[in-house]
Amino acid sequence: PPSATTHAPRTPVLKMSTSKRRVSYFYHPDVGHFYYGPSHPMKPHRLKLAHHLVLGYGLYRKMECYRPHPATAGEMSAFHSEDYVNFLSKITPDNLRQYHGQMQKFNAGEYTDCPVFDGLFEFTQLYTGASLDGAIRLNGGDCDVAVNWSGGLHHAKKSEASGFCYINDIVLAILELLKVHARVLYVDIDVHHGDGVEEAFYCTDRVMTFSLHKYGDFFPGTGHIKDTGAREGSGFSVNAPLTSGMNDASYERVFKPVMDKIMEVYQPGAIVLQCGADSLAGDRLGCFNLTLKGHAECVKYVRDFGVPTLVLGGGGYTIRNVARCWAYETSVLVDAEIPNEIPYNDYFEYYAPDFELHLGPEPRENLNTDASLNAVKTELLQQLQGLQGAPSVQMQEVPPPFELQKRKKRSSRGESGGGLGKDSSSKGGDEDEEMENAEDEDDEEKERA
Repeated sequence: PPSATTHAPRTPVLKMSTSKRRVSYFYHPDVGHFYYGPSHPMKPHRLKLAHHLVLGYGLYRKMECYRPHPATAGEMSAFHSEDYVNFLSKITPDNLRQYHGQMQKFNAGEYTDCPVFDGLFEFTQLYTGASLDGAIRLNGGDCDVAVNWSGGLHHAKKSEASGFCYINDIVLAILELLKVHARVLYVDIDVHHGDGVEEAFYCTDRVMTFSLHKYGDFFPGTGHIKDTGAREGSGFSVNAPLTSGMNDASYERVFKPVMDKIMEVYQPGAIVLQCGADSLAGDRLGCFNLTLKGHAECVKYVRDFGVPTLVLGGGGYTIRNVARCWAYETSVLVDAEIPNEIPYNDYFEYYAPDFELHLGPEPRENLNTDASLNAVKTELLQQLQGLQGAPSVQMQEVPPPFELQKRKKRSSRGESGGGLGKDSSSKGGDEDEEMENAEDEDDEEKERA
């Protein structure tokens, strides 16, 4: 992205809450059907669990629900190299031998953490398309918050798979948002450092990245507090390196004051929030000790700034807790109180033995001391104070997306459109039938009343 050369004066940012917040929810019924392989910790099945809790709690009634379009290779090439995207589109478990050299080059295959599995490219198309569609709706002013729990795969690089991530939907969505917004803020509350997103925007001031993560002998090994950006982006990468046992109070102690300072200094036009659930207590790979309420407090805090926000998933490897987390955070985004009892759904048995939504912290030591937390917070606030105000960039009127123009022409001729219109809302498949059935029951109840 072109760099900004002038800086807007700082103005205080007021937190706001509105009962008329418009939330768009993106889910493809097939995205939870993919399988990384036996013993692999990444389970796309968790997305079905989360979606069924959203249905069971009736949260879909408070959102506009859409079935996203599958991202094309051309859309992916806005960030990724064409040879890498072409490789992903062709590789299958049946033709591995003929791609041996490319598998090593692109860090995919049997001896990496990014296996080649059936439907790999389709999987990347579905989660990436949902993030792009969310960004497009935000750009068009059609919603205030866009949610895609299947997205947030923050480790993928321009020409390399990494950390279970193949296509970096976050970078692609931010590039889409930059068509309309001079500045975009990326916030990452996954237990792992958001290295792929930071690397993509390390040399520009049009994107600020803020990541809180476990640092030290932990994947991916990046995210030192001194890694603050380069060239025009110097000072615009904000890293909070933490250690094991992080609890709600300690997390909030760093997150809130740094977020306040970022919003005051940077004044983003849009926010992308990655809500990796591996920072929760009891995660299979994580080492933090956050509860659902502590994790969701970050979501609520970002929501209340009233800036257009794209909310994404990410890590999370104890899948029953991932589903709990993202369902609860959906309720936070739509301002709905939901009961602690898990509603009956197709995956009810996953929540045994208590069948409750909320988790308690584990009985483990928090290795983050008061002194270490204060040191991190103080250094980050000083880094932000040193910035010269919000960078501005000369913006031009953005023409409507080509696909949008085509859809309008089709609709004027009476043809059905694809992509993001109401005709492409996520009312299809088994889960979507349940939405319709639930709505019918609501109507019957109203008639009886």
